[in-house]
Formats: sequence, C-alpha cells, structure tokens
Amino acid sequence: MNHHTRPVLLVLGAGDRAYRSFLLQEFAARHHLVLLDDQVPAWTRPYVTDTVTVDLHDHQAVHRAVTEIALRQPITGVTTYLEHHVELVARLAKELGLPGADPDAVAACRDKARTRQLLAEHGVPSARSVLVNSADEAVAAAAAIGYPVVIKPRGLGGSAGVHRADYREHVSAHYDNAAAATLIGLEASAVAGVLVEEYLHGPEISVECAVRGRGDVHIAAITRKRLGSEPAFLETGHLVDATDPLLDDPALHHVVTSAIKAVGITTGILHVEVRLTRQGPRIIEINARLGGDLIPLLVHLATGISLPQAQAALATGDTPDLAGSVAQSAAIEFRYPTVTGPVQAAHARAFTADWLERLFWTRQSGDVVVAGPHSTINDRLAHAIVSGPTPDACQARLDQVMQSLTVHITSPVRTTACVR
Repeated sequence: MNHHTRPVLLVLGAGDRAYRSFLLQEFAARHHLVLLDDQVPAWTRPYVTDTVTVDLHDHQAVHRAVTEIALRQPITGVTTYLEHHVELVARLAKELGLPGADPDAVAACRDKARTRQLLAEHGVPSARSVLVNSADEAVAAAAAIGYPVVIKPRGLGGSAGVHRADYREHVSAHYDNAAAATLIGLEASAVAGVLVEEYLHGPEISVECAVRGRGDVHIAAITRKRLGSEPAFLETGHLVDATDPLLDDPALHHVVTSAIKAVGITTGILHVEVRLTRQGPRIIEINARLGGDLIPLLVHLATGISLPQAQAALATGDTPDLAGSVAQSAAIEFRYPTVTGPVQAAHARAFTADWLERLFWTRQSGDVVVAGPHSTINDRLAHAIVSGPTPDACQARLDQVMQSLTVHITSPVRTTACVR
C-alpha cells in the first residue's frame, strides 16, 4: 500500500505503553492514525501522524474535534482498543456513516446485566444472574441462586471487584467491595450496580473472534487463562496454541456465535470469555473490543494473525486478513507481589533466548504494591512473554524466566525478597 494513500483511522485513547504499544503499532502498519486523548503520551509519537488533545469523557467536545478533523481530511474509520471508549466509538461511527457496531449492541456488552438478560432471552448458556442495589438484596439473591456465587460490578473489567462467596457471611463484604471497585478510570463511564451470579465450575478461556456480518463469526484463536486463587479471579497468565482443539469444537462455536447474535454485534473483533463446564460452554462476558493483557500479541506470535490489523480493516470497511502463517504456542505470565509495601529494587539475572519475546517491568523502585488477596492488576510487578512449539514448552520457559526475577519490597517491619 502506498504510504500517501493509506486510509485515515481515528483512534480514541492510547492507554498504557506496556500493554498497548503493540496494538497501536499494528494499527499504524496500514493506516494513518489520528489519536485523540486527554493527554497524548510521548510513546505514541512513532505511530501517529496527528494528535488531538480532548477530554474523551466530554462527548460533545469529542464530536466537535472529530468534525474539525473531518473538514481537514477524509476519515475512513474510527476505533479503540480501550473498554472506556467502545460506546463512543460506535456512536461516532454511526454519526459519520462509517463501518461499526450498533451502539446499542456495544452498550449491551458493557452492561453485564443487559448481557445476561439478552443471553437468557435467546437461550444462550450463561450464568444465572441478579442485579442488586444493597447488601441485603445481595444476600437474598445469593440464597435464591445457591452457594457458591460470584459477586461482581455491573460495568467494570479486569476482574476488578469480582469475588466468590461461599457463605452468607461473605456476601455483604464482597458486595461493598464490588460497589466501590475502580479500574484505571473505567468506573467513570461504567453503568453502576452489582451482580450476584451463579458460580460456574470449570476452566476459563477466552475466544478471540472476528465478526464480519450477522452470524458470520470467525474464531481466530482460543486463549487458555490462568487464574489466581479464589475468592478473587485475578488473571495470572494466558496461553494461545495455534492447534488448540477447541478451535474446531462445534459446541463452543455455536454458543459463541449465538451469544454474539444475541447482543446484536455484526462487525468487529470481540473477546468472549467462556467457562467450560460439565454441561458445556457457558458465556461469562462479551467484550466488544480486542482482548487485553497482550492477548493479541500472543495470537500474533502463535498464529501470525494480527487481530489489531483485522480490527482496523473492519473499522474502515476492508476485508480482514485472518489467515494464519505460523503454528506454535505463545504465553504470558504476570508476577504479583507476595508482600505489601514500596518496591525497593527489582532486577533479573542476565537472560537471553530467542524464545523470550518480552520481559517488562511494570512497577519501579518506590511504587507501592499490594499483596494478595487484595491485589489488582495495578499491582503486577512484571510480565514475561515466551513462544514455543507446545504449551508445555512455553510453561517450562516461563518458569525459567520467572525464576530469574528478584524483587525487594519494603514491608512494614522488614525488607522481603519476593522470589519465586
């Protein structure tokens, strides 16, 4: 594609470099990017051709900014990889006459209560769920559903405020936690409320999908999730295998396709979370965006498929390239603190291997981190990404990398080495 004829793609929000630079880089591979953000971070400069500073929570200001951009140059698409802005992107695309998902469908994905309602109406296997507005209502809902239950915020993500409750005595505290939960500003645009839900037994996966029309769902990859110890549901790692047998599982494909049809999404890249129960696949959440936690990078390493480029293609009315060119595995692991306090020092032993794709420190000296069971994704100290011929090879390599890390955290009474 000629550099001067590349289509112009508006991108709302940059996010954190550690988790988002790969996505912006992939968007920029085939498009001129105009980035709109409250504050445009310096790390985005190699990837964007223009920037606009605007409060993304002031939708009228965003509309004015987009109108001014459209007067200067033709806009061929608008997109985001941040949950905060998916609804605004859908509305902008509709108003500009550009490709995009229906705003009501995107809103239904963001509102977990509405998602559950639509899934139930369409007979899609999911979890029984009750929207509650007080701790007393949560206790009553838990009793009606039966223990254990999951208590979660209605409109957040990243497992923020999500806990399992096994007994009545746990419900009130978990309700308060869910009602007060925050996540990197997402609460500002989230619908308020708390859900009490049936606990689904079984391993959790996510299904990375490309939707190219109503009912036209292509499963690009399966992500096997590793969760920390309950009652919290912190994600500690992910693995993508290009030959995962679930890619050809008809029951999974049927449930995921039915769920996407139920909420009304007809275009875009989706990240659908599923529990594999004894009764079959059951939907946890439908996210109208690319997966977080660097899952798109794992998909690219394992299969050669660029989900960000596919999303940009769909946003500009082009046909996404979903053909794999690699067949291997890729995995990520997150290091969490084992004690609470400020980070004193962090280092890794000298380590070089062609299969070590990334080792990234996300907390630095002086940062205060919180140990489990109260950790959030903001407390992650580091992450490592590896590739390998098989899932087992990836896990062995992750173990090797993680054993090379040493973190010193000053606890209230002493300095503790946080070593695996």
